Amino acid sequence: MERITGDLSDSASLQQALTGCEWVFHVAALYSYSRYRWEDFYQANVEGTRRMLEAARLAQVQRFIYTSSVATLGFNPNHTPATEDTPATLEDRIGPYQRSKFLAEALARDAAHQGAPVVIVNPSAPVGVGDHKPTPTGQIIVDWLHGRMFGYVDTGLNIVDVDVVAQGHLLAAERGRVGERYILGGENLTLKQLLDLLDAIDGHPRTRLHIPHAVAQAWSYVERALARINPRHIPAATPEKVRLSRRYEFFDSGKAVRELGLPQTPAREALSKAVAWYRANGYAP
Repeated sequence: MERITGDLSDSASLQQALTGCEWVFHVAALYSYSRYRWEDFYQANVEGTRRMLEAARLAQVQRFIYTSSVATLGFNPNHTPATEDTPATLEDRIGPYQRSKFLAEALARDAAHQGAPVVIVNPSAPVGVGDHKPTPTGQIIVDWLHGRMFGYVDTGLNIVDVDVVAQGHLLAAERGRVGERYILGGENLTLKQLLDLLDAIDGHPRTRLHIPHAVAQAWSYVERALARINPRHIPAATPEKVRLSRRYEFFDSGKAVRELGLPQTPAREALSKAVAWYRANGYAP
């Protein structure tokens, strides 16, 4: 394997990196719900995708796999799982990350309509090994490991093993239909179910408070103020996160299972691997 450094803001470096490539996986993105300006998200996620698509066109690649997100998809108010075809609008997106990914995916779809060999994948909430940052979902697990998850709000998310997401990318390159998008997801859980699963993995059930959304919203503004005072403070909740929590982000991966052969791993197995990795790498006692 040859490692070449590129920069999403530097078209020349991308063209050099893609020369001679048959498959391109555009995975890089700015992903955060707590910091950064809209311009940062726009430049990294939208303009970066535009430059990658152009570099891939010049390199005449055979497959361009764009890593989007379930953040670009619609949602069902009755909490039933959404699919790739559930209607979504830019106005429904919450926060700069979601808006930037929505716009970037639109660029990828437009390129496919113009003949580019683009296949789109929409991972849900990956957990597992190697989450160095950690991601917002991983931060929930780290906070749980430190005993900071003393309460929960009524919300839901789709948990998927990060290894399944990686396999899904390869399967999309091999079997995906150009111009189509595929949800790379796993098991739908409420936040309470997720925390109860973590307790079961640890063997120590915990008692938690049910927190109304209005209380969580007020608390999130305090957390945001603390983060502004102390840049090292990682807010446990932000106004955007609380607004998002009012939606149950449940998704149906049936299309990817049928067309790509996407494997399905139980959430408990994925969470167990994540817990073991965080502990082994010093994220928690």
